[in-house]
Amino acid sequence: MDKQRFFEQLQGIVPARVSNQKAVLNEHGAGFSYHACTPPDWVVYPETTGEVADIVRLCAAHVVPVVPFGAGTSVEGHILALKGGVCVDLRRMNRVLEINGADMYTTIEAGVTRNQLDQALEGSGFFFPIGPGVNATLGGMASTRASGTNAVRYGTMKDNVLTMKVVLPDGQVISTGSKARKSSAGYDLTRLFIGAEGTLGIITELTLKLHSYPQAIYAAVCTFPSVEAAVNTAIRTIQKGIPVAKIELLDAQMMKAINLYSGLDYTQAPTLFLEFHGSQAELNQQVAQVQAFAQAHGADAFLWEKDEARRLKLWRARTDAAPAAVALRAGAQLMSTDVCVPISRLSGCIVETQADIEKTGILAPILGHVGDGNFHLTIVIDPNNPDEMARAKALNERLVERALRMEGTCTGEHGIGVGKLPYMAQEHPQAIHTMWAIKKALDPHNLMNPGKLLPEV
Repeated sequence: MDKQRFFEQLQGIVPARVSNQKAVLNEHGAGFSYHACTPPDWVVYPETTGEVADIVRLCAAHVVPVVPFGAGTSVEGHILALKGGVCVDLRRMNRVLEINGADMYTTIEAGVTRNQLDQALEGSGFFFPIGPGVNATLGGMASTRASGTNAVRYGTMKDNVLTMKVVLPDGQVISTGSKARKSSAGYDLTRLFIGAEGTLGIITELTLKLHSYPQAIYAAVCTFPSVEAAVNTAIRTIQKGIPVAKIELLDAQMMKAINLYSGLDYTQAPTLFLEFHGSQAELNQQVAQVQAFAQAHGADAFLWEKDEARRLKLWRARTDAAPAAVALRAGAQLMSTDVCVPISRLSGCIVETQADIEKTGILAPILGHVGDGNFHLTIVIDPNNPDEMARAKALNERLVERALRMEGTCTGEHGIGVGKLPYMAQEHPQAIHTMWAIKKALDPHNLMNPGKLLPEV
């Protein structure tokens, strides 16, 4: 292929919005993680679905790989251009197209960020509940099947997307569903593309469910004598059907990190952050029940955050947990894990993992969305230290093996990318062949984000 000619053809589709400058390419070849930068050959900045379709058609004609790019916040190497090609940066497709209060949905372009949508919904009486710990784009969040702190009550991206507009590997544009709240019409294509990590097509537009803003919101912080006691309180809360909106675990090391990073003064001990949504009467009842569970497991008194500013500061600190952990060690980078296990196995999984961390001697604060069995190690490492990298990777491998042994998954929300690729066949020994059949049917030349999600079998 004549690269100069191909570059000129890209310029014909998106005039003045194509780059092959080294700094731009490197910016698009690394995510928020330890993975080495692997840049594309070109970066394009489309502004419409039609432009995306034209770019993909051109790439298909020349057999050039395509890598979708949102905010670049993924942690498992989703945006690495392993085979070069064209990086399609969707950040200019950032329009909120419709907010429909009557039917409780919003239609947005894929480059709209989580914070941008929050601002657009301000004062509407509605909110969108999915919030990972970074200001990701909604298209990227759908591609990785993201969730976050509200998932225990409101579900994940797969539960909150009604329909999407997707550009297929041949440049065809399809809509995957409708704006109705349910449907029995055909294959569920919406959920096929959610979590596909850009390997089946490029999401350019989404229609999302909105939720009514709660009448009242309480937040609480509660410390415990051990991580096990905190987790058992969370398990009891879920098993008794209390509709808590958020229930987050932070171990003592993570509490130290957020105190230093966010200027807070919480006790540096295993801690639950909780939030309750509903009417005043509902919240009073829920709070009393959870307090009783916590006290039965040796908890100190609850610290209530009813003031909105203080409550928002609390959750902003939780959102900043990853950079807070990295800040514990100058010049370090993050290796983040996100296993998920059945709720009844969570306490045992975390206790075993704590012992493993201590034995390994790695700095790895724990935090997690423990209400749905999901937790993270924020492993803080020097990627230039081979011995430390080897120990960290071995720790991560043992964690994944532990989760799979407990009938869980290697990733609850971060996705596979390249970082979790070795575990896919282990977790899905039969289904991996079906996944490849779908991939080959839609993308026979393996041009869409090649080398991600599906290992060679």
